Amino acid sequence: MRTVSLRPGEDSIRLGQLLKLVDAVPTGAQVKDVLLAGSVLVNGEPEERRGRQLRAGDVVAVEGMEDVRIG
Repeated sequence: MRTVSLRPGEDSIRLGQLLKLVDAVPTGAQVKDVLLAGSVLVNGEPEERRGRQLRAGDVVAVEGMEDVRIG
């Protein structure tokens, strides 16, 4: 499992930003397509909101990729 650390002073990151950061999608425009396809789970639950706030301890699973934990 890969861990992504939040930037100093921040307590969350949006799901769309995380997906771009870990190269799950090549562009921000494709985030919506990946989410609507049902390929993304947050803490084991399907998630379609690109603006979902992720906090330390959350785990994001993207089909075909290593899981990512927010640290």
